[in-house]
Amino acid sequence: MPRILGVDIPDNKKIVYALRYIQGIGLTRAQIIVSKADLDPDMRSNELNEELINKITSVINSEGWKIEGDLRREFMANLKRLQAIKSYRGVRHYRGLPVRGQRTSTNARTRKGARKTVGVAKKSDSK
Repeated sequence: MPRILGVDIPDNKKIVYALRYIQGIGLTRAQIIVSKADLDPDMRSNELNEELINKITSVINSEGWKIEGDLRREFMANLKRLQAIKSYRGVRHYRGLPVRGQRTSTNARTRKGARKTVGVAKKSDSK
């Protein structure tokens, strides 16, 4: 398994699709990387050697894209900022509810989690 920027990319996939396992790199960016590194798009990732991996890494660094750890840190910082200023979106993130205006009375089970049964306790007869 080749390792690019701290991420193991799968063997036996074409490079364009294997690069997408790195967070922050989608199909378009992967195609740009392959073309700028002068790689064959039909090449499989298990055919990569150290020289080609260094080419891919240098292209990613020269473009200045945020990927993996930097991207995750920025994403979490944005969520923390929204929560700190008590914006509507920040409060919804904090409470684990849908953020983008979806209804919650009947749906949103993925975001809210499993149903929590709320009921009235049965009265015992104390005669």
